[in-house]
Amino acid sequence: MKHVIDAKNKKIGRIASQAAMILMGKNAPTYERNKVAVVEVEIINTSKADISNAKKEGKKYVTYSGYPGGQKNESLADLSVRKGHIELFKRAVYGMLPSNKLRSKMMLNLKISE
Repeated sequence: MKHVIDAKNKKIGRIASQAAMILMGKNAPTYERNKVAVVEVEIINTSKADISNAKKEGKKYVTYSGYPGGQKNESLADLSVRKGHIELFKRAVYGMLPSNKLRSKMMLNLKISE
């Protein structure tokens, strides 16, 4: 089953939580937590999402390589310039899915377009 979510004038978190619930299959009566739901979620108009200036400058994405001095901080604004709005939604949905072996398989059912 295919679901289309329009992100125009909506917050990233609201869209991501809605997409995560559908990807997990929690909206279906045949929900099984140990199986990947047979759904496809498409998020459209990501470049027209409502992102406040405080969020653009305040939200930080931290990566750490494991080496001394290997911690990198990047703001949401810098990430959206470097990789686009698609990456913002991808990371938001990824963080809202359960951290188990099914997460990567669920992410394959997510399609995002600007």
